[in-house]
Amino acid sequence: MTEEQITMNQVEALHVALQQSFSPDQNVRDPAEATIKNLKFIPGATQMLLHITEEKQVQYEVRQAAAIQLKNICRECWVERVSFSGLPLPPVDADESGAASKKPPLLLEEDKTAVKKKLVVCLLAEPDKSIRDLMAETVHCIAIHDFPTSWPDLLPLLLHAISQNADPSQALRVHNALLALRKVCKRYEYKSREQRGPLNEIVIQSFPLLLPLAQRLSGPEEHSLEGALMLKQVLKIFWSSTQFYLPSGPNNSDGTANIAPSPALANPETMQPWFDILRAALVKPLPEASEGLEPRNQPTSKEERNAWPWWKVKKWAAQIITRLFSRYGIPNYAEDEVKEFAQHFSQNVAPQFLGPICETLNLRPSGRFCTDRVVHLCLNFVDLAVELAPTYKLLKPHMDFLLYKVCFPAMCLTEEDIEEFENDPHEFVHKQNSPLSDFYDPRMSAITLVTSAVKYRGQDTMQPLLGFLTEILQRYNATEEANRNHIEKDCALLVFGSLAEVLLAKKKYAAELEGLMVSSVFPDFNSPVGFLRCRACWMVQRFSEAPWSDDGTHLRNLIQLVLQRLSDPALPVQIEASKVSEEEIRGHEIMCGEAIAFSGSPWHSGSSHTSIHCSFQHYLYMQFYSH
Repeated sequence: MTEEQITMNQVEALHVALQQSFSPDQNVRDPAEATIKNLKFIPGATQMLLHITEEKQVQYEVRQAAAIQLKNICRECWVERVSFSGLPLPPVDADESGAASKKPPLLLEEDKTAVKKKLVVCLLAEPDKSIRDLMAETVHCIAIHDFPTSWPDLLPLLLHAISQNADPSQALRVHNALLALRKVCKRYEYKSREQRGPLNEIVIQSFPLLLPLAQRLSGPEEHSLEGALMLKQVLKIFWSSTQFYLPSGPNNSDGTANIAPSPALANPETMQPWFDILRAALVKPLPEASEGLEPRNQPTSKEERNAWPWWKVKKWAAQIITRLFSRYGIPNYAEDEVKEFAQHFSQNVAPQFLGPICETLNLRPSGRFCTDRVVHLCLNFVDLAVELAPTYKLLKPHMDFLLYKVCFPAMCLTEEDIEEFENDPHEFVHKQNSPLSDFYDPRMSAITLVTSAVKYRGQDTMQPLLGFLTEILQRYNATEEANRNHIEKDCALLVFGSLAEVLLAKKKYAAELEGLMVSSVFPDFNSPVGFLRCRACWMVQRFSEAPWSDDGTHLRNLIQLVLQRLSDPALPVQIEASKVSEEEIRGHEIMCGEAIAFSGSPWHSGSSHTSIHCSFQHYLYMQFYSH
């Protein structure tokens, strides 16, 4: 159906249906929802939805609903949906059996053409974040199938809008064009080198525009939020274009991707302007709102700070340079074709970022704010730098600062953690055991950095670190109960446990572990502080292979203490106690023929301790995952 054939009455009827879908009256809402569900079968529906979405006079919720329906229909009906094996997928609204009332048809070519022609125009003019994000996602859904072959004018249209960046009145259009361009680049982000031909062409055509724009936006005179939003999108485009392969040259004459190594590998200096942009983004001061300095009006709540565009810019800058460091910065691990670039990066690029990275990590010790994500990424960068000789030489004088002023506080439990432990234990357990924490939690990256420092630079770091931790434990034991720093002790034990592999591997350290367990871990099994009881159970897991020199009394006491914690009032403690495996409970065959009463346990009655453990472990996990 052409745009001329769509009447305003049809658009108005759809507008009413979308409006009525929000009605509290079920008799009004149900017919409206049925109409919306049937839109995919109506020719011209996508054009009507786009018309409603772009109309600024329409109620916001209705515009948003129209944008959602447009995205869903384009995703489901642009081409036939198939699985990786090539088999047709069931409709999105299929029931549990895979059946749906009708198979959705593919969109008519005239509808596709009309949507592609108008969608980008609407997106470029859209000021609302939610609606423009939905439109950009619709661009992505279509570009997956049509770009570049069936949508050749998409890239020229976006580049034309970006080229107007010198005009302040065009800031919105420039930002939205960058947003759409990033969505197109993301299409090829994880593709093999042979499939990246369109992305290489995008880089060739767009980077000459993006580089001077990013240089201006990262300059010391740029403080606007609009500038930060645009710079963030440029960095995201750079990320999508470079995180797996540096862009190759122009495509071959037959249109296939050029799989030759990137020109940047042979001439690393060509990347320096981008490195300068990343460095400028990292060193840019972000003062508190109360200071009255540019950029002004930094939010005060943690959630709003995390979403503030200038912190997002720092996050992407740190993420890009850390990714480049991990992929190209250590020559010993680099592939043959990138050896030369890796050598240049390790000797010339990585060292120039140590200053900005360490200055960023110094924000929190100096009493200033820094987002968790930025701290996490900067610690990852330092972790790589510790292993590399040229960068470690520069880091060495600052290792005490990094280990004791940055890493140790980052590993400590926060007030939010403790509140969650006490009031929402299920969420606490979930976060502590989430495999995703490696990708965002500064606590995990701090642990990794400490272990790397001991592993690669143990001669410089091991003894001072152990002395620092031992002093904390001795101070805790010597302090009256009311004045003890429980959080500091928990963190010291966390570091000891994280170094378990190294400590157990060396006899001189392994021989001291029994004393550590008896003096600093055993008492915590009965501590009034829940998270210390939890840490004590965790320490048993970490040092299950530690040697015991006495007559077995210590080990029997340890087993008794662990079994008692299975009925601890705090769920996280129960979970950690239940993780202690059969071998860890049985120890050095002391459990053979040994009977240790587990008083009051409904699992005791004549059962072996292994069966007690397994039954209780099963019970605890069932209890946890049933919530």
